[in-house]
Amino acid sequence: MSQQTEPADSLPPVEMPDDEVLYELADLFRVFGDSTRIKILYALHDSELCVQDIADAVGLSQSAVSHQLRVLKDSKLVRFRREGKTVYYALDDDHVRSILSMGMDHIEE
Repeated sequence: MSQQTEPADSLPPVEMPDDEVLYELADLFRVFGDSTRIKILYALHDSELCVQDIADAVGLSQSAVSHQLRVLKDSKLVRFRREGKTVYYALDDDHVRSILSMGMDHIEE
């Protein structure tokens, strides 16, 4: 005996978020789509660092790191604080750590 399934027209409608929210989500994942930015996020995974320390950790110039930090800051993935003339960067919150961890778990399966 074959198992019958319900016709597609009897399924409940899929509730989609507003287009604007979906565009914002796509933009967020676009930011994660750059390996340089991922390196910076991993450098900040456990501690806050200044631009020079980040540049040393990822092997880039301060200028390149500053440019990517601006993108990450605009996307609310990193935050900063000033201490005198030095600016320290850190991951904005645990959500960012979770996204990185889940991504790593997924590709390591």
